[in-house]
Amino acid sequence: MTSSVKEMLAEASAVVPRLQPAALQDLLRAGNVLLLDVRDAPELAGGKIKGAVHVSRGMLEFRADPQSPYYNPVFKKEMPVVLYCASGGRAALAGKVLRDFGYQTVYTVGAFKDLVAAGLPVETVQ
Repeated sequence: MTSSVKEMLAEASAVVPRLQPAALQDLLRAGNVLLLDVRDAPELAGGKIKGAVHVSRGMLEFRADPQSPYYNPVFKKEMPVVLYCASGGRAALAGKVLRDFGYQTVYTVGAFKDLVAAGLPVETVQ
């Protein structure tokens, strides 16, 4: 049984590989990937990575489960999913949830600021 956030993060990191920003850029160019921003709404004031779908960490299970009345059809279990947040922790935990839900290919790229520093384009959020 997991007894701390540190253990939860270690378990998540063991099953959700981390991509470097350059690998994410390659996936985005190739298409057919779902990029998820799992930060909370107030954190979007500085924008999000262009093309990312925002689903706050607190709503992820509801949006990703086809049986949920809140399901978002952009979620497809056979499509690669890449997640990021403000520092990387929530993205890793969210990635583990998606793996537990049966999503086949799930990655994290960590922090929004690192993606911006690597030159990924940012778009404003209304």
